[in-house]
Formats: sequence, C-alpha cells, structure tokens
Amino acid sequence: MAARKLDLIKGTLMNPIISRRRLIIDSTVALAIVAAGCSDATETSTTTPPTGPDTAPHEDATMPASLAVNGGRWSMPAEESPHEATWMCWPSTEEVWGETLTDVQDTIVRLATAIAGFEPVKLLARPDEIEKVRSMFGDTDVEVIEAPVDDLWARDTLPCFLLANDPNDDSPLAAGHVRFNGWGNKQRHDGDAQLAAAVADHLDIPLIDSGLTGEGGGIEADGAGTVLASRSSWVNDNRNPGVAEIEIGRRLVDLLGADRIIWVDGVAGADITDGHIDTLARFAEPRVVVLDQPPFEDPGETWYDVSVATKATLGDIGEDQGGPYEFASLVQPTLPRGTGDEFLTSYVNYYVCNGAVIAPAFGDTAADEAAADQLRLLYPEREIVQIDIDPVAAGGGGIHCATQQQPSLR
Repeated sequence: MAARKLDLIKGTLMNPIISRRRLIIDSTVALAIVAAGCSDATETSTTTPPTGPDTAPHEDATMPASLAVNGGRWSMPAEESPHEATWMCWPSTEEVWGETLTDVQDTIVRLATAIAGFEPVKLLARPDEIEKVRSMFGDTDVEVIEAPVDDLWARDTLPCFLLANDPNDDSPLAAGHVRFNGWGNKQRHDGDAQLAAAVADHLDIPLIDSGLTGEGGGIEADGAGTVLASRSSWVNDNRNPGVAEIEIGRRLVDLLGADRIIWVDGVAGADITDGHIDTLARFAEPRVVVLDQPPFEDPGETWYDVSVATKATLGDIGEDQGGPYEFASLVQPTLPRGTGDEFLTSYVNYYVCNGAVIAPAFGDTAADEAAADQLRLLYPEREIVQIDIDPVAAGGGGIHCATQQQPSLR
C-alpha cells in the first residue's frame, strides 16, 4: 500500500506533569547502565545479514556464533495483518503491584473485553486463579489458559508469532523466541521466562530460539522486510553480554525472516525496559513511522532528546533500507490523570487488532482527541477505541506491552 500523506496534529506545548516511566535508581548506577548500554554501539544505523565470516566476539558460550534457525522459512507479519487471536497475561502477584493489583486486574479485564469485541483473546493465568479469572469474563470471547504467569507484559514474555513463507509448509505457524530475563534482571521472572515455550507447546508449533535475551517490545516489524529496534535494550550487558551489535542484528533479522534491521540509539537506564522501541516509534505501514512526541520542547530532557534523535536517525534512511519515511506524531498529554515517576503517557503504545486500534486515554481531553484523530488518519478503515489504562500505565507500560498478536494463517 502506498504511503499516505499525513497531517501532523500538534499539541499545545505546556510543562508536563510526567513524560515517561523512569526506573528509580541511584544516579551513579544509572550512568553505569547508560555506559554499558552504549558500549558496543556503532555509527551504523542499519544492518543487513553479512555474507562474509563473522568476526565479532562471542564470550557467552550459550549463544552460537552462527544462527540459521529460521533459514528463510518463516517471517513475522505486520501487526495490522489479520489475526487469529490476541494473547494476554493475567497479573497475579502483589510482590510487583502491591495494593494496586486489583485495579490493574480490572484494567486487564476492560482491555481484554474491548479486544474480544473484535477478535478472540487467549489469556494466560496461574492454575490457582483459572476459575476466578474465567468468571470475570462471562460470555465474552476470552479463553483462559493455564500457565506459570508472573506479570501482565505479554508483549515481552510471549513469543513473536511467525508465518511460513510457503503456504504448503507442514508447520505454517511458529513461535519466535527471545529469552526473557526480567529486563536485565530487574524483576522476578521465573514463571514468565517459561511462557514462550508454554505457548508453543499449547499450540503444538515449533519454538524458534534466537539465542538472544530480550523482549518483544524491543522490536517493531513492518512486515515488508524491515525491523526497527533500540540499541539500548539489546546491545546491553544486562541482556546480551559479549555479543556485538552486528551479531545481535543478524540474529533478529534471521529470527523474524526480515531483510534488515534499523537501529536507533534509545536510552539505557531511564526506565525498566532500557528504552523499548514500542514506546518510541511504530510502523503504521512500511514507509510511515508513528513517533512519540513529548508535549514540550526541552533540549536536555531525556525523552525529548530521544524523540528528536529517533526521528533524525530514521530521516536519514534511504529507499534501499526501507525508507525514506514519512512521519506522524502522537503528542503526549500535558495534563494526564495519572502521576508517578513510572507513569507511561505514550499514545504510541497502542495495539492494532482486527477492525480496530485500541489506544490509551489519559484524561487530557484535547490530547486524547488529537491522538484519536491522528490514529483515524493512520488507520482509516479501523475503529479507534480508547481506554483508561491508568493503573497499568502507572506501572510503566501500556496496551501494546500487554498484548501479543497471533496472525491468521494465509
């Protein structure tokens, strides 16, 4: 589909209440994490699979020097492609959510119910909670499935579903796997680390292990051969120590059946994800990128600088690497209902399902309406459904973080 010319809807510039989730850590540790996250970065913005021998160091013996697990057999379609279902996870532990757990669970009920109005939802929950959770959804199209769930972040803990490029393949669907370690061992994840394999087993499909550690929210695929990712959440010693950027890029490209990866710098240490791409930039179509934009111009402020740098990097990408790109911005609210150091106010963390775009509403009427209008321009054939997700946003995530699409078989 040809790229559409898009109007940028600009928000009123005011001092923000809060701009993004932040990991509360000692400033000395934060600087150390930033340094570690950028230590292997290069000035190269795109990576294609090299044809010569690999000479990058491989200090972690669990990660093979050469990766051919996919071999061109499967690829990850764009999110707006037809879905078989949406997968989600039921938040269960007060260790993570404390006294807000009930409010967070109520939000997941609202979100899953909204999505179930457009496509089936498969919700993973702990064995001891199965019956209680099922009773909360009534006659909605939500199937509750037993799994050792720790938290709700399905985007990061579940597999990236892949479709066979040959429609006659005897394995038309596969589960692409990156190993989850709690965003660099920042949170309990003993159960969540098992979920990708549990889903593959439930569906009886191959589990394709990349050998990398990371999260699904750290990748954005356009379905036409390009993957977008932040260096800060991949080329980082808290996920992939001793593995060079070029090798990480090659493995992601191979896993997802893509042609190239475009790296943006991101930012390490400023939030628990180390700057996931799905809160910074998304593909609306192969040559249209949706950018998160703070509602103020404040050079030197972390997330403003990241937004500017991300757009500048993508603006330099030529046609041979998937661009040139047109840009649309979703401007953060200036007066959101929610507050707190980790509150995520990014409208870019929306989810595209069959017939709809499910997006957050933060209680800033002007900003909410502007975001909805921009999404209607980007997805004119889909209904725009906005939901109050404040309890989840207060935990540093959003709608996209809480969902994972299973594509329909071709």
